[in-house]
Amino acid sequence: MSGTDNPGFVTSDDGGLPAQNGAKPTSPSAQLEKLEKPPAAEREKWDKGVEFLMSCIALSVGLGNVWKFPSTAFRNGGGAFVIPYLIVLLVVGRPIYYLEMMMGQFSSRGSVKVYDVSPIMRGIGIAQMVSICVVIVYYAATIATAIRFFVASFGSPLPWASCDVSWTGGFNCVNSSNTGPTPAFNNSLPVKTSAELYYTHSVTGEGLLTAGEFGVPDWKLTLCLLFIWVAMTIMMVKGIRGSGKVAYFLALFPYVVLISFAIYAFTLEGAGQGLKYFITPDWDQLLNADVWKEAVSQCFFSLSICFGGVIAFSSYNNFSNNIYRDAMIISWLDTFTSLLSGALVFSIIGHLGHLTNETDYTKVVKPGSGLTFITYPDALAKFEHVPNLFALLFFFMLLTLGVGSCTGLINSVLTALHDSTPRLKSWKTVVTIGVLGFALGLLFVTPSGSKMLDYFDYYGVQFVTLTSAIFELFAFCWLYGIRKLTRDIQFMLKRRTGFLWRFCWKLLTPAMLIVVLIIGLVKSQRPQGIDDVYHVLGWCIYVGALVPIPVWAWFAIRKRNESSLKKRIVAASKPLSDWGPESLEVRKQYLEFCSNYQPMDSRWTRLRRVLHRNDKTYRVSV
Repeated sequence: MSGTDNPGFVTSDDGGLPAQNGAKPTSPSAQLEKLEKPPAAEREKWDKGVEFLMSCIALSVGLGNVWKFPSTAFRNGGGAFVIPYLIVLLVVGRPIYYLEMMMGQFSSRGSVKVYDVSPIMRGIGIAQMVSICVVIVYYAATIATAIRFFVASFGSPLPWASCDVSWTGGFNCVNSSNTGPTPAFNNSLPVKTSAELYYTHSVTGEGLLTAGEFGVPDWKLTLCLLFIWVAMTIMMVKGIRGSGKVAYFLALFPYVVLISFAIYAFTLEGAGQGLKYFITPDWDQLLNADVWKEAVSQCFFSLSICFGGVIAFSSYNNFSNNIYRDAMIISWLDTFTSLLSGALVFSIIGHLGHLTNETDYTKVVKPGSGLTFITYPDALAKFEHVPNLFALLFFFMLLTLGVGSCTGLINSVLTALHDSTPRLKSWKTVVTIGVLGFALGLLFVTPSGSKMLDYFDYYGVQFVTLTSAIFELFAFCWLYGIRKLTRDIQFMLKRRTGFLWRFCWKLLTPAMLIVVLIIGLVKSQRPQGIDDVYHVLGWCIYVGALVPIPVWAWFAIRKRNESSLKKRIVAASKPLSDWGPESLEVRKQYLEFCSNYQPMDSRWTRLRRVLHRNDKTYRVSV
């Protein structure tokens, strides 16, 4: 590692090429002679670059945008959340997304083996696996709810279109379809739509619980959960090539439905007020630590960064694939999808506020993970023509979005396991994940499932991914170093890395994450409706998920045989001897490139040289 990258570590003249077991660094030419033949079977690759692009769109543009973003935005004040979210996307989301894509493609390693770049930090990949597993389990439960609504959409009229007498206890019920008789109103009772009461009473059973009850898994949701795990298991058994073929449909179909739905939703009476609430910023909220923490967490969900999925998918790329282009396309498309989904939901909320004559939207619908399953069904019930068809299309879209996100995350787990134990049979791993996922998912199809989802998301995902992201940036941008990252990008993509990327990777992004993490740990609002004793358990989950980071660091240091602890730490922080491109031929070219590395000039520098050369030519000719 060069002195400019990290002056606290030992420097060498070989451009940062690794030295093993305390031996002196060898020159690139000597390493060329010692290169061994790669394994006979190289890593499986995408058939086409467009399959990778579509798979990343299916992974990143999914439930995090359509299901989670509107709920998070509503819980944090609508427009008060959008501004921090967009800022975080620019200075955190896009830089990390591009960085993870680059590291995965350059090394052809999954989310754990990629830390061969700095073995002392390999525990980061393990910690991220914990978060991935939590997300996979409750994503599958969310898909099960979408399937439950999909099946119910075959009923005519839609079962949530009008009030049922069994729902009206303690509420004034308003028909979502605006048709049929409306029960008598009691001004002392809150107003609820039939769509909300259908979700809380008929689907989840949450509205039937008394204080302190947990409930048992709903049998209909359990069957839906079983179905989705069987379907995903069959899909995953076929491997990365099989999921690449399906990605075309998983990535494109949701946009057809979303745009069609938007055309209708934006014309609803009162939709304009909801949109105004969504896009009007509350500048005072920019000082609210909770909003920034939620914005960072939502950014991770929207782009699926710091979960390992992006690294895993990129690791199956051809070495020269233009990931810079792909990263820009996906990150902007992800932003557009989140904003479109948010505008849709808030248009519907504005319409509900108009119907109930309520301007405080927190009284119109309850903030939470079930928001999407209340607002969208309510709007669907108001369709004058073929509402069942639109309902079927919408919930099928949610199903495809969920499958795209969930299978992508499962793929990252499979990639990490296969990298560690190549002899492990893929189908056995997939079946094991399916069985465990279904068993754990039963927790989220109980009447208290939404509370459990918020609880595990808070302790097992939000803070864990935020902390692991800081360590990830430290490993890639400080221990490995910005100079080597830009060198590797120049070799792989034949492009120069601009100042803004380097500034974000090394300083701005990690600094922002550290500030948000510290303030979030001190001032963050805990999930509601959970006893204090469970919050203590939640912090144990958070600490337990991060334990692999120091444990694996200790193992990496202990494996070294240098004479002092400092030298062991330095050696364990450097890349392994086989770090670099997977192909033997490309690796030879890479080592030669490193020995003669010269940073690529910026466009302004090249322009000045051209102007200077032209000026000299002109003077000579004169």
